[in-house]
Amino acid sequence: MADFAELRFKEPGMRLLENEHRYLTYLMDEWHALVLDFEKDDVTLEEGREKLKTIRQKLYEFVEPLKNHTDKEEEHFFPVLGTYIGFEQGPLMGIQEEHQEIDGYIGHFFHHTRGNIDLMTLDDMKTIAKDAGEAYEVLTIHFVKEETVLFPMAEKLMKAVDQDKLYEKMKTLIS
Repeated sequence: MADFAELRFKEPGMRLLENEHRYLTYLMDEWHALVLDFEKDDVTLEEGREKLKTIRQKLYEFVEPLKNHTDKEEEHFFPVLGTYIGFEQGPLMGIQEEHQEIDGYIGHFFHHTRGNIDLMTLDDMKTIAKDAGEAYEVLTIHFVKEETVLFPMAEKLMKAVDQDKLYEKMKTLIS
């Protein structure tokens, strides 16, 4: 479960993004626990089918808040921060590439679970569940990078007027 301790950032825009990370992590933890079950050798075929269906449902419910969050970053946060640190190299470029990587893993999972899960073998399900596991790992590291590199950079470099404008644009719900 996500740690809901006090938020670390003082600027409202960064606090908002950090809070969204916590909410997304809470949602991720729900399906990731089921993904981890596939790494155990004691899951039966029927249990696997039910778990994979549940992962698919929870991932489906996760995609919209994730997309709303990443859209907010890409449309508002990254362009403003980029005017301070540049766009062509450095942390912004890598973070944006990770958004695509995450979409790829989740899309691959959905592609392979679009058919009838009841016809899959346990080995097939274990292989497919790995995509959800990879998405979780990339997301977890991604959030850490944003919170340890981008958000502190934004708080340190961005003018107050830009921070305020950014918050006004981003203060929408993601779910």
